[in-house]
Amino acid sequence: MNHGIDVHTHIIPERFPAYAGRGRDVPWPSMADAGCGHAHVIISGKNYRTVPHTSWNVAERTKEMDAMRIARQALSPMPELLSYWLSPEDGKAMCRHLNETIAGMVAAAPERFYGLGAVPLQDVDAAVAELEHVRGGLQLAGVEIASHVNGVSIGDPRFDAFFAAAESLGAAIFVHALRPAGKDRLVGPPQLEQVVAFPGDIGLAAASLVTGGTLERHPHLRIALSHGGGAFAIMLPRIQHGWNVVPAIRESMPRPPTETARRFYCDNLTYAARTLQLVLETFGDDKVMIGTDYPFAVRDPDPHASVDALRPDAALAAALREGNARRFLGVG
Repeated sequence: MNHGIDVHTHIIPERFPAYAGRGRDVPWPSMADAGCGHAHVIISGKNYRTVPHTSWNVAERTKEMDAMRIARQALSPMPELLSYWLSPEDGKAMCRHLNETIAGMVAAAPERFYGLGAVPLQDVDAAVAELEHVRGGLQLAGVEIASHVNGVSIGDPRFDAFFAAAESLGAAIFVHALRPAGKDRLVGPPQLEQVVAFPGDIGLAAASLVTGGTLERHPHLRIALSHGGGAFAIMLPRIQHGWNVVPAIRESMPRPPTETARRFYCDNLTYAARTLQLVLETFGDDKVMIGTDYPFAVRDPDPHASVDALRPDAALAAALREGNARRFLGVG
């Protein structure tokens, strides 16, 4: 029997519209057939990634969900497509295409999918306007955002109007790493970006939302961290110690960081039960959800086994598999 909600999955549109903006040498994506049901995502004339047809094909995607015994997925864009480096006008066009694609997939199988769209955070006013369309027009659960916007952490006050709108609209916000800090210091193949650098970038993003006061100003904001919160669970005791002993840090945050951090939701994509146990201790049994990174190579192929490895009681198992995700997504 299928059960459980996977909050961390990605889509890529089967095609992109031709670039219609006014820029030159714009990194606007396109798709090229790769055979065997795969496609190349072409950006600036290069193959950014080869992706399977389950990235857009609802029928084939639901078959793989059945094989994983997952009842529902929350669909969000492949993070590179958030495209914060585009001009605001181009960014709005890209996000609208992504959002309409996700809404179409949800409409094709509403019993299997929820939607997390995209907003052009390089222009906060435009991001708020698109969020209003995502929630009111397309009726998606919320949006995915990156850990930073062109090098500016999402906890920076310049993004506060966006988070205020998300809180007001009841939008779920899913935070994913993108072009992470430290990428230039990796030693080995390019794929180490996802494996080694993503956790640190999520940790930096989460810390900025705590130290910058975003969670304090918006106590009803529903915001989730990908990849088990990355390195944040390891960072948090050090932040708490700094709050305890450094007056300037204590004066900048009205309550203990460990208390504020329990407002985060996060997925369980840690690949080890002992790490997941730390995540549960950090964020709480009521905040952790299934997340697989489907359909990419680093995904968790058996999310129920990852839950079972904790040997949870029935109540915790139900919360991890579905209950917490329902509250995060605002679907009851």
